[in-house]
Amino acid sequence: MTAPIYITIHDEMREAIEAGRWGAGDKIPSERELAEQFNVSRMTLRQAVLMLVDEGILERRVGAGTFVTATRVQERLDGVGSFTAAMHATGRTASSKVIAYHIGQASKSEVDQLQLTPDAQVLRMERVRYGDDEPIAFEIASIPATLVEGLSREELTDSLYNTLTTKKGLTIGRAEQVLTAAAATERVADLLAIQRTDPVLVMRQVTFDSQAVPFEYVRTQYVGSRFEFYLAH
Repeated sequence: MTAPIYITIHDEMREAIEAGRWGAGDKIPSERELAEQFNVSRMTLRQAVLMLVDEGILERRVGAGTFVTATRVQERLDGVGSFTAAMHATGRTASSKVIAYHIGQASKSEVDQLQLTPDAQVLRMERVRYGDDEPIAFEIASIPATLVEGLSREELTDSLYNTLTTKKGLTIGRAEQVLTAAAATERVADLLAIQRTDPVLVMRQVTFDSQAVPFEYVRTQYVGSRFEFYLAH
């Protein structure tokens, strides 16, 4: 299956950044210039850029443009987190709203993070996560398509980890997490009922099974005023 054009553009732009064509802190060309360069609509180009923003590779600055993210200090957060458990711990009821759900060609980022072959397919789910009906986070989760064969959408969106452990015999192991700060994009701000450029905490997590095989790549943006992380020692 041929990858969607925005995935191809995403991969080419990421390769350009990794090759040093655009360095950390550099401003990339405007959407109009890039759309002309790739011979696509600005809407298609924007999809590719927003994927790179969600992955923490690019950042958008209001009134200034889009820049390659500067190198940040990385802090590892121990343990595989559960949004539902975190909400229950604070006495809140967790719920989710599915924004998008489809299986398609993996992007280069998904191939790298999930250690897949270049032609692999992934299930990509976008959800808004709520605590007592208040939007807390916007999440994009990618899972190898081979792992979810035979499972229903309801099973996977209701409780992904529980479904994979009970239906697929998966044993969850460790997780690698990177936490950064960013300003909410217009789309994320609308989904989370905040103002554009309000602060969000961006966490990228790769979750591994007990055999150290990655099975989930998640990019989550938390409302800065509604969620906090802590480290237990």
